[in-house]
Amino acid sequence: MKKVLIPVTNHATLGTTDEANGTYSPELTHALDVFNAQGIAYDIASIKGGKAPVYGTDIEDDAVNAAIVASDDFQNRINNTIPVSQVNIADYDAVFYPGGFGLLSDLATNEEFAALSAKHYEDGGIIAAVCHGPAGLLPITLSNGQKLIADKSVTGFTREEEIDYGTITNIPFLLEESLARNAGRYNKVQPWNTFVVEDERVITGQNPASAHAVAQAIVKHL
Repeated sequence: MKKVLIPVTNHATLGTTDEANGTYSPELTHALDVFNAQGIAYDIASIKGGKAPVYGTDIEDDAVNAAIVASDDFQNRINNTIPVSQVNIADYDAVFYPGGFGLLSDLATNEEFAALSAKHYEDGGIIAAVCHGPAGLLPITLSNGQKLIADKSVTGFTREEEIDYGTITNIPFLLEESLARNAGRYNKVQPWNTFVVEDERVITGQNPASAHAVAQAIVKHL
């Protein structure tokens, strides 16, 4: 059975504000819906382990999100995430970073997950992310000293989408700018449209609407 490692944030607010945040639920649940349908196993991990903060669990008119959030299995996993120190990266066939603003404050600079993901990629694995999730790709450095995305084409949450969402002044940094400065190429389409970029074994999606398609791309590569 194929298995996906899902790193999620431990940071529970939007940047340094007191606004509740964490991982954006639909970007996780819509990917899990695809994995579950394909019989793909997964583990949810975080830097510290334990209960991980999640927001967007009560979005109206999202039956997929509501059903998975309500399941005992999901609640057990999100409340008992595996600490990075206990992750055996050899157990996984792909790594998927869901978004949410929280990871801009921890996974975007975390060296432990970055080292695991670098080894995973160099051993032939898949690295994927959606929305703000590509921030988790920024610290991944390969054994030759090159950043994972230095020669890769990627996408991620756009400046226009930050403005639309009302978060442009509170985020720790602008993801679009960081990706544009660090990746081989940054790509985007009109705000809120589904958009996925596949560059060899690096798969990225622009926004929440792209989570399902990113998971489908992971499945295709697996």
